[in-house]
Amino acid sequence: MLRTKRKAPSLVDLCVNLAVENVKYLGDVGETDLHLLDRILPHCTLDQLMHIEKSTVGRDLSSVTDKLWKTFYEKQFGERSTNLVIERMRQKKVSFRWLQLYEAKLKEIAEAENKLAARIRQLYKKEDDRKQSRQVRICSKVPPSSSKRSFCGGSGPGYNLSNGKSNLMKKAKMDFLKSREVQNIAAMKKNALPGSSRSSSMMKPPSSFPGKSSASSKPMKSLERRF
Repeated sequence: MLRTKRKAPSLVDLCVNLAVENVKYLGDVGETDLHLLDRILPHCTLDQLMHIEKSTVGRDLSSVTDKLWKTFYEKQFGERSTNLVIERMRQKKVSFRWLQLYEAKLKEIAEAENKLAARIRQLYKKEDDRKQSRQVRICSKVPPSSSKRSFCGGSGPGYNLSNGKSNLMKKAKMDFLKSREVQNIAAMKKNALPGSSRSSSMMKPPSSFPGKSSASSKPMKSLERRF
């Protein structure tokens, strides 16, 4: 069997492969040929490609990187947004680099997020102000006077316990006097008063009855005759 001979890689291919393997270390590409950059830069991530764009001074890489930035734009913001940008450039007959469009889109999103965050902070501030004003209104209410009784029978923080006890005793006494048992006892006593007067008259001594005289009444009559 005949062995096929493999072609040895050229020095350029070796350099390109080495650059691809170490693409994260690339910065200013200087005067590197565009056809070589066209083989190297597609292996960059978004951050790596941005770093190369910003690091390369005095050279426009858009002929190589523009299609790469369009791909990143479409991946991050969607195909619909990409087609909308293309349609607007066609209608206005203008053309922008996709790096510029990408940065403009990031700025637009950041401004929208800042406005949303400011709106949320404003809503939270209004809610906090409303709660604080409500607390101030509650604390600024005039406390009840000492003459008014509180829900528990007191008159505020300085309520005297002895007054509370006396009020409770008075209320208990009034309830007791108004009870049915006390009223029944009072009625029984009232009904018993005439009988008690009759019994007391029956208990008088015989001298008090008319037509009767006692030995003690004779000296009184003799005295009356003298006068």
